[in-house]
Amino acid sequence: MAFKIIKTDCKLLKTILVSHGFHETHPNSSDFNLMWTGSHLKPYVLRSLSEFQKVNHFPRSYELTRKDRLYKNVQRLQQLKGVKHFDFVPPTFIFPAEFQEFCTYYLKDKGPFIVKPIASSRGRGIFIATHPDQIPLDDQLVVCKYVANPLVVDGFKFDLRIYVAVTSYDPLVIYMYEEGLARFATVKYQAALKYSRNQCMHLTNYSVNKKNQEYVQNDDADVEDYGNKWSLGALLRYLKSEGHDTSALMMRLEDVIVKAILSVEMPIASACKMFQPHKGNCFELYGFDIIIDDTLRPWLLEVNLSPSLACDSPLDFKIKCHMLSDLLSLVGFVCHDPMLRQLHTTSGRSTAAGSGSGSRDSPVSAA
Repeated sequence: MAFKIIKTDCKLLKTILVSHGFHETHPNSSDFNLMWTGSHLKPYVLRSLSEFQKVNHFPRSYELTRKDRLYKNVQRLQQLKGVKHFDFVPPTFIFPAEFQEFCTYYLKDKGPFIVKPIASSRGRGIFIATHPDQIPLDDQLVVCKYVANPLVVDGFKFDLRIYVAVTSYDPLVIYMYEEGLARFATVKYQAALKYSRNQCMHLTNYSVNKKNQEYVQNDDADVEDYGNKWSLGALLRYLKSEGHDTSALMMRLEDVIVKAILSVEMPIASACKMFQPHKGNCFELYGFDIIIDDTLRPWLLEVNLSPSLACDSPLDFKIKCHMLSDLLSLVGFVCHDPMLRQLHTTSGRSTAAGSGSGSRDSPVSAA
C-alpha cells in the first residue's frame, strides 16, 4: 500500500506507515491509499478519489478550525437551541465588523480580552487588550473575553490539547483519544492587569513558552507529570489527588467537543455530499485547545487544523505515536489492484473531459 505527504513535514507519520508496510509514492502519483496534507484539498482532487483512497481533511473543515467561523457556527446554534446549551465559548467579537457591539459590551465588562488573528497558529499575533483603543481596526481579528480565573497547578496556568478524530459527518462519528497533553505557562499566573503583557504567563502555547529560559523539558516518557508539558492522564491523577471530580470534568470536556462539532455538522456534511465521491474517503484529526477555570468548567479556545505531530520530547513521541497508530487503525485501509485504479481513471476521463476544473498546479487549496 502507498501513501503520499503533501505540504507538511510529518516524520512521525512517515515512520509509522513505513514500519507497517506502506511505501511512499511521488506527490504527483494518483496511485495511493492515503494522502496526508497540511491544508485543504481542491475540489477536483476530492472528486477524483477512488473508493479505497483516504485523505485527512473533510471539505470545508475550516468551519471548525477558523476562529471566526467556529464562533459564528456556535453562535448560530446558541440562537437555535439556547445559549445555556452551547455556552462553552467566551463572549467573542469579530473585528472590525463587530467593533460597535464590542464597545457596547465593554461598557459593562472591562475585560481583559485576548486578541487573535482569525487564521493564526502557534500563538502568533496574539495579545491581551484592556481597552478598545488597543485593538487595530484594519486587521481581521477575533476578540474574546479573557478567562481570568483559570485553574492553576502550583500557580501555573495551563491548557489542554485533546486529539479528536471524525471519520464521518453523515452520520456523524466522533472519537476522542484517551490521552492528550497539558501545556503549562512558564511564569506563575497573576490576574492583575499590570501583568497582562507577559505572554509566558497568559499564553500556554508550546511555541511561545519554549523560548523562555524557565521552560523545563520533559526528558523521560515514563515521568508524565514533570516539566512544562504533562500527559492528560497525569494531570487528571493530580487533580483527583487534590479532591477534584475528574469524572465530571471529563464528561464536560466530551460535551464541549461534541457540541463544537455539532455546530459545524451541517455545512461540512453538505460539502461532503458535493465533493466526496465515496463515503469513507475523508477523515480528520483535530487538535482541541481547552482551558479549565477554577470551577472546573471547560472553555473552548480553538480547534486546530492539522495539529502538530512534532515530537520535541519523549512524552510527545509516546503520546503522538500511540495516537497516530490508533487513528490509522481506526480509519482502515483496503489493499487494491493497481490495474483497477487504471481502469477507474480511464473510465473517468470521458466524464471529466471538457469540464472546467480551473488551475491544477497544486492539489492543495490555499483555503
